Amino acid sequence: MARKGLVIVHTGPGKGKTTAALGLALRAVGQGMRVAMVQFIKGSWKYGELKAPEFLPGFEIQPMGRGFVNLGAPTPDPEDVALARETLDAARGKVLSGRYDLVILDEINYAVDYGLVPVEEVLRLIRDKPDPVHLVLTGRNARPEVVEVADLVTEMREVKHPFRAGIKAQKGIEF
Repeated sequence: MARKGLVIVHTGPGKGKTTAALGLALRAVGQGMRVAMVQFIKGSWKYGELKAPEFLPGFEIQPMGRGFVNLGAPTPDPEDVALARETLDAARGKVLSGRYDLVILDEINYAVDYGLVPVEEVLRLIRDKPDPVHLVLTGRNARPEVVEVADLVTEMREVKHPFRAGIKAQKGIEF
């Protein structure tokens, strides 16, 4: 049976987009698949999932970017644009390499929304994706063009969040 690689989008203002993608990675690795996650924004942050590949053969994470980007600026910082371009090139390499069954582009929707990556380049990567490769795109504000070409789109929405009650981010839950 030939596999049809799906394009999956996790978007919306609620928490859980990256976590859902990591759940897919866990499931895929459990089925003997090879998984790569390329992270567009979280490059300088230290968080729990970076340790996961030590325990999950067949899973790798490549954090890139420098972490925070200046969201209030009228134009993106050229350094952030250059790092996003480098990240997109790395992602393209993984998608086209033939080494992975599932590739997660974590926070790519943010990169597009912030003007760091042109949506046309994301659409081109989706078009160029080999048929059997599953591709997951995470981040808020997925562009309508991306939603249109995706096979599965899930929108996370916040119903209740502990931060609103003054509870700080919890190790192992938020990071």
